[in-house]
Amino acid sequence: MTAFGATLDRERSSSPGALLWKAAILTASLLLAGCTTVLEQTYGPPQTTAGAATPPPVDPEQARIGAQEHPRIVASFGGVYHDDKLEKTVARIVGRIVAASDDPSQSYRITILNTPSVNAFALPGGYLYVTRGLLALANDSSEVAAVIAHEMGHVTANHAMQRQNKARAAMIVSRVVTDVLQDGDAGQLALASSQRTLAAFSQQQELEADAIGVRTIGKAGYDPFAAARFLDLMGRFAAYKSAGSVQDKRPDFLASHPATPQRVDFAIRAARQFGAPGIGEVDRDRYLQGIDGMLYGDDRSQGFVRGKNFYHPTLGVGFTVPNGFVLDNTADAVLATAPDGTALRFDGANLPVGTALADYIASGWVNGLDRNSIKSFTVNGLEAASARAEAKGWVFRIAVIRVGASATYRFIFANETDTPGLEQATMETVQSFRKLSPQEAAALKPLRVQLVTVKTGDTVDSLSRRMNGVDRPADLFRILNDIKGNALPPVGDKVKIIDD
Repeated sequence: MTAFGATLDRERSSSPGALLWKAAILTASLLLAGCTTVLEQTYGPPQTTAGAATPPPVDPEQARIGAQEHPRIVASFGGVYHDDKLEKTVARIVGRIVAASDDPSQSYRITILNTPSVNAFALPGGYLYVTRGLLALANDSSEVAAVIAHEMGHVTANHAMQRQNKARAAMIVSRVVTDVLQDGDAGQLALASSQRTLAAFSQQQELEADAIGVRTIGKAGYDPFAAARFLDLMGRFAAYKSAGSVQDKRPDFLASHPATPQRVDFAIRAARQFGAPGIGEVDRDRYLQGIDGMLYGDDRSQGFVRGKNFYHPTLGVGFTVPNGFVLDNTADAVLATAPDGTALRFDGANLPVGTALADYIASGWVNGLDRNSIKSFTVNGLEAASARAEAKGWVFRIAVIRVGASATYRFIFANETDTPGLEQATMETVQSFRKLSPQEAAALKPLRVQLVTVKTGDTVDSLSRRMNGVDRPADLFRILNDIKGNALPPVGDKVKIIDD
């Protein structure tokens, strides 16, 4: 994204997604507890209160911040996911761990977000969020309880407000050094030092919330080792998702979270305070029944990634990326990366009706534009234009395509060098763009979590062959069911597959 930011100068893209994907900016970034998991869906009023008949009042400032940011969070993560069976499953888990929490009188608002990302976080005022992507990855109630209890730990420990105050102090220190000493280098040094301090502070908060979460689920009678188990599973899922994409090999000293192995080890040590592995309830069967039929991956209104293809049935368009590219459908745009470092962004553009596409490219939103490279052509009967640009160490290949009278879409390819692969990937992808027929659009269905029963003779390969619409189905099957190697649950057990 930063690479494209160097090119998209004056125009903010309106990206396709929930009717021209709403680009939402999370102004609450300093307030979020910054976890690697997500909760989402609203239920109850939608508040769950346990403990005293008359709960103590919530701090007005925290309540104001939570109420102000909640609509923005919901809009940024695809809205609220509604599923009565799933909501009851989550509500049952929440009620149990609230009663066992350090502050059972604290009110919480739990929201299930309509996004496939695996994440959970908290806002001041008791606002908790979990994504359906996280719920699909979990295999039992104890794992979900561990995530939610971790987020409750952030709330009861007041981490969001502490982080906000720490960040404000860091900015003040940098400003004082820069303004008072009139020394830019010293200001940068102070800012870097403040960022390292803030990162260490965030890491300590995560470990503190981990400890609170493990203690809470243990008190609630759940398996206290579920936290470590799910942290390990998330690490495996992250590796699966990143396979084939371009990774930044530089060490990230400002990472806001401890490394997953460190957190797993910490969670195991916390769980051993309750006893050896095997204690506590996991509640696997009832949880799996609760997520059976749940949406998996992209929602129809967001478009679908199917291998190398992206289809948007609502907008009625689709395209294909070359071999080696890994597609990712985000709230802002469709992104893709290739092993050679080429990156792609696909989104929508607002153009006045009748604007020539070549004129639009030359209108000033592209930095480093080579005006002599602008050319007009057609793609599968659709009006199109393309150009080349070079700015701030990046080479860009840009194409815009008009569908109908007013819908215009942009492809922006970037690489640090103008490799032959950059031009070839741009040409192949742009030429693949087309309108979907009404029949094609109607036939596209979202993927869902489905339960199947393990039968005699079943293997990982035979069961994963029943999965559709996903990359490397055997690998994903093992991760979704927390299977190591070729082991398989006993005959008669339920396992998750993904199908439409």
